[in-house]
Amino acid sequence: MIIHFLIVSLISSINAASIVSHSQSYPLSQPVVHGPKARITIGNGVIAPDGFKRPATLVDGTFPGPLITAQKGDHFDIEVVNKLKDDSMFELTSVHWHGISQNGTNYADGTSFVTQCPITPNHSFLHSFSAQNQAGTFWYHSHYSCDGLRGALVIYDPQDPLAYMYDVDDASTVITLADWYHTVAPELRHTIPVAQSMLINGLGRYAGGPESELAVINVRPGRRYRLRLVQMSCDSNVLFSIDGHNLTVIEADGLLTEPLVVDQLQIFAAQRYSVVLVADQPVDNYWVRSLPDTANATYDKGMNSAILRYRGAPKADPTTVNTTSTNPLQETNLHALINPGAPGIPEYGKADINLNLEVSVTGLTFYVNNVTFQSPTIPVLLQILSGALDASQLLPKGSVYVLEANKVVELTMAITGPGGPHPIHLHGSAGSSTFNYANPVRRDVVSAGSAGQRMVIRWVTDNSGPWFLHCHIDWHLDDGFAVVMAESPSDTGAHLGLVPYEWDRLCPIYDHHQGMPPTVAEGGLDFN
Repeated sequence: MIIHFLIVSLISSINAASIVSHSQSYPLSQPVVHGPKARITIGNGVIAPDGFKRPATLVDGTFPGPLITAQKGDHFDIEVVNKLKDDSMFELTSVHWHGISQNGTNYADGTSFVTQCPITPNHSFLHSFSAQNQAGTFWYHSHYSCDGLRGALVIYDPQDPLAYMYDVDDASTVITLADWYHTVAPELRHTIPVAQSMLINGLGRYAGGPESELAVINVRPGRRYRLRLVQMSCDSNVLFSIDGHNLTVIEADGLLTEPLVVDQLQIFAAQRYSVVLVADQPVDNYWVRSLPDTANATYDKGMNSAILRYRGAPKADPTTVNTTSTNPLQETNLHALINPGAPGIPEYGKADINLNLEVSVTGLTFYVNNVTFQSPTIPVLLQILSGALDASQLLPKGSVYVLEANKVVELTMAITGPGGPHPIHLHGSAGSSTFNYANPVRRDVVSAGSAGQRMVIRWVTDNSGPWFLHCHIDWHLDDGFAVVMAESPSDTGAHLGLVPYEWDRLCPIYDHHQGMPPTVAEGGLDFN
């Protein structure tokens, strides 16, 4: 569920010679672009995006995966085919369409054991859904996997009210950012992994590695470009900037914002921004910088970098110098362009439903209200459709919160312990010491901060079904940092209507693959 209305309060203690360029011109490195009717194959392959060869989980043989595009109002039919066979990595899969509200199609959300059973090898699942009135920058990915399987998804709006601000908005202006590890994800579980590199459009370099190719973003003098920044990292948040250029923010997580000029953005895992870049500087090459929050991160030898190349500039690495930001993005300065305002009474604690979640950590295990999330063996949606309607009946115990329909929910999340800042994502749907109910930013991923800080968000329960709320640092999710918000379970069957037969078959196929007894779908359980 995309959060249609969101208020964020993050409160502390509530309180000069050119060298030969090893670069790859973009969009020449851009994967194939798919429309809203597509088949994508999840398989294995060996790649070296930063010069280090390793096996990976790929979409149609590439990382990042193909860009998926649509026009506002299009219906999506995307078949996900599982051809995974490398048992050093995960062989089960599912694909989540991040930021798509899935109103009435909760079964297509793509969240293993919350909305579906995973797709087993040599099987597929057709995700059929409408994005309704949504337009903007989204992405798709699997949960629990940092071996690949990530790609951008863009829904274009022919009537974009901010179209007057830019001249170019196409595949060449979609910019992906992703941390990259040299060890397969299963070996890094329940540790504190550190990425070896930061990839921009799928290319990068690592410390001590070769001068491998860097991505190049080509521009023409005088033109204005809508750059769609998609942060696909498993963990790292980054500081993004382009030497010598300001950037005007016009979108956050698929929702337009009032234009805001900045010279640097901190972008957390799973967040997206659209920024307008005006190519108004002298013809030259300029460093594009994406510095992760890892210890000793640097731009030495082109690490954490790409190249902005003006037409007419030589094919050489930039010589531009990194300068201290004087106008970084402050998230509280972002305001919704259309229909600003948070729902409900504009006062803390005066929503219809007021939830408090306290996040703690012991060792490497996270707890939300003293419960660590462990995936149930039966998807929460299947439990609901089989008759389980109360929190006391729904698994996993203590991790499912049942919410009444058509209520304003205010959720306060307090963080204790290490590991932050935590980017929190609510499926289906900033530094300040005061609350903003008048014109808060709306988005589907927001930082909950670190120890001693808290986040406050609001939304309306107008999308019946179970929705995952979790930290989008994949390692923290794997270590239990998640809950499920079950909106009006008694209405879910009627809200979804006829559930596709292909969805019904996922659990029996999965159970057979795992050698498990039959699930609810095969008459194995009865909640009535």
